Amino acid sequence: MNPVIGTTRLEAERLRVEKAYCLAVLDHITAKIRAACPEAVYVTFAFYSSRTLDLHGVLGAQPSRLGTCPELWDNRDGEDEHPLDYIADQIESDVETALAPYSSPAWASVHRNSAADGNSWLLELPPADRAARVAEMVHEHHPEATAVVVDGRAAGRIIEIHEGVADDGAPVRIPRPRWSSACDTALARLLGQMLALPALADRHLMPLPGDYTHPYRATTGDQVRLMPLPPTA
Repeated sequence: MNPVIGTTRLEAERLRVEKAYCLAVLDHITAKIRAACPEAVYVTFAFYSSRTLDLHGVLGAQPSRLGTCPELWDNRDGEDEHPLDYIADQIESDVETALAPYSSPAWASVHRNSAADGNSWLLELPPADRAARVAEMVHEHHPEATAVVVDGRAAGRIIEIHEGVADDGAPVRIPRPRWSSACDTALARLLGQMLALPALADRHLMPLPGDYTHPYRATTGDQVRLMPLPPTA
């Protein structure tokens, strides 16, 4: 084997394992946070160029588009006792680990905390079931959807929706989903994380038939997957 090719493959495998590990650490600490504070939606923190952070606290869901997220726990307030106090060091360490690599998929869930000044960031905690949340979001806009086609080369974007079956037995393909760019980004974030987690990818994302034609590219490739959706109630 060409040593350059071998090195490239090793680096690709290292990155794949690193991304999966970052998400596994995030899922682990998310479960602990929600066990102590079920309403938790965001972890807020300050992040530094040394790729270290100071944990600020945990916030709940934004009640409206113009509202601010309620503060559920403040790590900097030592007065009132809270169950999260006992795992504060672990939250800080695990979030730091999940965000340490520049290529970590967890960064897709981070944005600036617009309700605070200065160095303040929000990390949106992942749902307990990413696949169920994807199906829920798709069905909000396409109630008859039976599957989606996901392009791993496009950061997990949904490139096509299948709704029912045509007269010839082939799925009805809808290449332009009826949702906002914000919804598209949220779906891509969840699907990108599913693609990075081998257990989830193997369970929910399957290869496409050999005769499938990509709606936007000349070739399909093995990074384009089909995700069947459960039927709506």
